[in-house]
Amino acid sequence: MMTARRLIILSCMLLLAACGSSTGWDHSSDQHIVRKGETLFSIAWRYGKTTDELARWNRLGDGSLIYPGQVLRLTAPGNAAAARTTAAKPLPGIPTQAPPAWAWPTSGRINVVFGGKPGTGTGVLINGKAGQPVYAAASGSVVYAGSGLIGYGQLIILKHNDTYLSAYGYNASLLVKEGQSIKKGQQIATMGEGPERKPRLHFEIRRNGKPVNPKKFLPAR
Repeated sequence: MMTARRLIILSCMLLLAACGSSTGWDHSSDQHIVRKGETLFSIAWRYGKTTDELARWNRLGDGSLIYPGQVLRLTAPGNAAAARTTAAKPLPGIPTQAPPAWAWPTSGRINVVFGGKPGTGTGVLINGKAGQPVYAAASGSVVYAGSGLIGYGQLIILKHNDTYLSAYGYNASLLVKEGQSIKKGQQIATMGEGPERKPRLHFEIRRNGKPVNPKKFLPAR
């Protein structure tokens, strides 16, 4: 009797632990349920998509009006779905624009290369000192500033054009807000602690939603 009771208690404890460790993302391989505080940019970033893709696939117009509980598709609609939607129009192509003239976002050497660990592997880790300035690598606008994306700490995402975005993670403080226009070289944050509790900046460039190696774009130094 005592053994059975202990098993029940243990099972409950394991269930609670599993619930507590959940990231809160409720999605299948091709859908995402919008949570409170999410934006189309943060959802697109998590899944390696562009906001244009999500807006087109979900017929969202400019994509500014999404709401908690809304189900977003993460893949292009197939022929069957298109056939059921008699009013559907052909989806326009995604434009490709030239990259901006990039600058280094902070001083310090690259400690972890693109695709390396520790870190997310989607950018590079630049060593530095706690609190040192973090600068915009190119002019653009702030499309995300917060800590809601797991694995990035306090994160800033800048949109430079319809093709290129850059991201700055593991910040100690954020000095800009969403919607703000930013000039190249403007300080946007201060460096915080990255993996292994060392002062580092996670820097990332994405082209049409996909991470690319920042060293191919940054100037030699």
